[in-house]
Amino acid sequence: MTFRKIAIALALCALPMVASAASPAKPGKWEMTMQMEMTGMPMKMPAHTFTYCLTKEDIENAEKLAPEQQRKNSDCKRTDMKIDGNTVSWKISCEKSKMTGDGKVTYSGDSVDGSMHMSLSNGGEMNAKYSGKYLGPTCDK
Repeated sequence: MTFRKIAIALALCALPMVASAASPAKPGKWEMTMQMEMTGMPMKMPAHTFTYCLTKEDIENAEKLAPEQQRKNSDCKRTDMKIDGNTVSWKISCEKSKMTGDGKVTYSGDSVDGSMHMSLSNGGEMNAKYSGKYLGPTCDK
């Protein structure tokens, strides 16, 4: 066997590993807890826990992998969504409330952790911490 044939055979064997490593998360049901803090508030806001389902198609989509904590009627828009390795990052801006920020989450096997930082128009700040876990391959219908 020539060197060229060996190199081609190794490259073909590596393709499935590259394809499976392309997504930071595995499909199935996930649970995420978000803890928010705002400058000037005397006590912490209560943590918010929610579950979400990722399909095989979702795990390649940065929009689906980033936490969706805003209300449906919110004026906040996420932009610059990126997947870099096992980290998903984004920028966020809220036109009416004049807030801007950025966030990221990192998937690692059966867990996910991350944060988001927002600058408020009054000079204050809001920070969110995310932590979550994989609940299994089956989602609720």
